[in-house]
Amino acid sequence: MFPHLLVLVIDLILVNLLFLGAAFVVHWIPDAFKPWFIWNVSYIVSVMAFSPYAQFRNSKTEKVAVRCLYTSMLMTVMAMLTVWMDPMVKFVIWKGIVIFLCTYAVLFGGRLASRSILKQMRRKGYDNKQVVFVGAGHNLAYLYDCMMSDLSIGYKVLGYFEDQPSTHLPEKLERIGNISQVIDWLDHNHIDNLYCNLPSTRSKDIVAIINYCDKHFIHFYSVPNVRNYVHRAMEVEMIEDMPVLTLRKEPLEIWYNQLFKRAFDIIVSFIFIVGFFWWIYIIVGIITKITMPGPVLFKQKRNGILGEEFTCLKFRSMKVNADADRLQATKDDPRKTKWGDIMRKTNIDELPQFLNVFMGDMSIVGPRPHMLLHTEEYSALIDKYMLRHWVRPGVTGWAQVNGARGETHELWQMEDRIKKDIWYIENWSPSLDIKIMIKTVTNVFKGDKQAY
Repeated sequence: MFPHLLVLVIDLILVNLLFLGAAFVVHWIPDAFKPWFIWNVSYIVSVMAFSPYAQFRNSKTEKVAVRCLYTSMLMTVMAMLTVWMDPMVKFVIWKGIVIFLCTYAVLFGGRLASRSILKQMRRKGYDNKQVVFVGAGHNLAYLYDCMMSDLSIGYKVLGYFEDQPSTHLPEKLERIGNISQVIDWLDHNHIDNLYCNLPSTRSKDIVAIINYCDKHFIHFYSVPNVRNYVHRAMEVEMIEDMPVLTLRKEPLEIWYNQLFKRAFDIIVSFIFIVGFFWWIYIIVGIITKITMPGPVLFKQKRNGILGEEFTCLKFRSMKVNADADRLQATKDDPRKTKWGDIMRKTNIDELPQFLNVFMGDMSIVGPRPHMLLHTEEYSALIDKYMLRHWVRPGVTGWAQVNGARGETHELWQMEDRIKKDIWYIENWSPSLDIKIMIKTVTNVFKGDKQAY
């Protein structure tokens, strides 16, 4: 309760200081009660919709940033809509943008500060959770390493119960006793969390421990023996009262993440098409027509979301040839022209794909779409190849900004690319998309030896 309260108090102080600063600038001080009330109600509704997340022991900076983004957006929309409904107030879009940016900066900075305060407290022993293990398998050894590797998350492991000394847990961790002694020991000692790694064959022991924990306000956690064969994050889903572990619960399965990403794609692609693409098309078209015969745009069928086919657009960088849908471009590919080589090295040839983004076939960031033949070939050779089609393909992607682009001479090169694509899907966040976009632009100016 205390960590959550600390974050909320710091949030409220900062958003109210922000309001007072804004009120002073626009001379609202004499009539500030109504907008102040609206502003605080907007915060309360927003934080109820999107928990701050910074209070959690293993909170990640990216997830804190995403929660701040959602909270700031909802606060701004609620506040601006309320203002817009007042006939005495003139609605100006740039004011909403300024409010959003200031709110986001204040909340993000405040929550990082809250998290830092909580981490320091936990390092010094405050707000720590007393923990015991029941069982001693590989998974508990890994859990112990996670808990002890960063004392700021605030766990103190007192020991473990097992009928025989563990060959997996470190020797310095005390073996408290046998499984039959767990309940008697709990009667005389205070703990917060109990992590159980016993096999299902010992269901009687497990049920007895669960019942005791329920009666004595101890959080019971079951640690299933799945890490022996699955080394990745999993989620629990409930089918009636049956828990089921699912291997994949991607962020983009959540409707508001999908909505945010699609809205971002539409806005950015529209701005680019209206503001830049038309004159880039004219310049590229003139040079292309001078340097080689044929159309300005190259159109190719590729696989998109859920493997569906779509027509991917590019500025044509090669002479018209019969191998376009079969062979990848190579470093000294005779099909390329000098102008085409320049476009490929600077990624200018990919710019028409912003039309694909606007039409909904692609996203600005995502796994790069592959030609149909390559999808057919590699899906038969690489087990998890088709997982990259869970999301819309991108103009740029995590694999591309991390060196996994260009020609694939060996199968391991494509496997590495697929691993990076799947990592992106499983770890998506708005801040990750922005990071990839910035890195893409940076790589254009730095140059990429794989860009051919």
